[in-house]
Amino acid sequence: MKILIENIKTIVGANPVPQETLAGKEMSVLPCVHNGWISIEDGNISGVGEMKEGMPAKAKFDKVINAERRFAFPSWCDSHTHIVYAGSREGEFVDRIKGLSYEEIARNGGGILNSAERLNKTSEDELFESAMHRLNEITKYGTGAVEIKSGYGLSVEGEIKMLRVIKRLKEHSPLTIKATFLGAHAIPVKYKPNRQEYIDLIINEMLPIIGKEKLADYCDVFCDRGFFTEDETDAILQAGWKHGLQPKIHANELDYSGGIQVGVKNKALSVDHLEFTGDEEIKTLLASKTMPTLLPSTAFFLGLHYPPARKMIDAGLPLALATDYNPGSSPSGRMAFILSLACVKMKMLPEEAINAATVNSAYAMGISDTHGTITVGKTASLFITHPIPSINYLPYSFGSDLIEQVIVEGEIIS
Repeated sequence: MKILIENIKTIVGANPVPQETLAGKEMSVLPCVHNGWISIEDGNISGVGEMKEGMPAKAKFDKVINAERRFAFPSWCDSHTHIVYAGSREGEFVDRIKGLSYEEIARNGGGILNSAERLNKTSEDELFESAMHRLNEITKYGTGAVEIKSGYGLSVEGEIKMLRVIKRLKEHSPLTIKATFLGAHAIPVKYKPNRQEYIDLIINEMLPIIGKEKLADYCDVFCDRGFFTEDETDAILQAGWKHGLQPKIHANELDYSGGIQVGVKNKALSVDHLEFTGDEEIKTLLASKTMPTLLPSTAFFLGLHYPPARKMIDAGLPLALATDYNPGSSPSGRMAFILSLACVKMKMLPEEAINAATVNSAYAMGISDTHGTITVGKTASLFITHPIPSINYLPYSFGSDLIEQVIVEGEIIS
């Protein structure tokens, strides 16, 4: 379909020559075109400009959209989710209200182990249908690309089942989807007396199947207090590389775990969570190409302190933002709320938050060449807002549904 969007009040992230990442002070710079137009052909952006110059003739387009008083944004890139799961965990939500910690719930058989038990009892078709529902939900929220992790199987059969579901989602969803193997999400109960046995299972049985069937793009480990150690993480990530899986890592959510350092050592594409990030961790990240990715809704939902975003940006780092959409610690995929949390709780400027959820999160998914900006030649995944007064209004109005129209890969979704 050929689409022309005209009279756009502001085209946000209209980068003529986009940078792969934005770091430090660059994150507050958000290129925009005012009173502009966008043309879309064959699923890609074919033109961007001001109304007063260069707009193509309307007659050549199948659909013309009048976006007067509206903003056009590049679709959000949600680079960290766990949306393939079986059942919700609102009981644990109440447990936390009563005072139990995340770790106490896990020790009582809740948390990740709870989701693993449910998932292994649920069919592939049921998992697919529920995950498709969540994908449709986040599409309406403006997300055009999403990374989905396994990690609720914690067995050869369960992990492979999850990854096959994600493969089906790639085939049936209009979204751009990346798959991440997270067999090292937790130690199953039966392996508690012998942790190494489970790690050997990941390395010697799971990874060879995943590599052979090309079921994942990345390999992840939960390197944190009470989960996987630095040495265990290092061994799993190195094994992942042997099967062509670049690391993406959970790190420093619960404590200073060494996860950032081991991630950078293994050339991780991103290190995620980072509630505990100090000077040493910042120095390590500055010397790397690893994207620090913050998940503020997890800190919000679990009552944790927030990552030091302001300190990280002021030190010259890039930052990405993602939802961590999962049943236990962040049961929402609304990226606009993530921006609001980033601004309110982590003191990021709206421009910084938008760049973190588009340009830098595209990098954290390995899709910078196709997503993250409204640029000629890139994939036409974007959304148009209802009439709003400014860019700042999007994170400011945190409870409002401000998206009027969604386009994914050149097709009008809603």
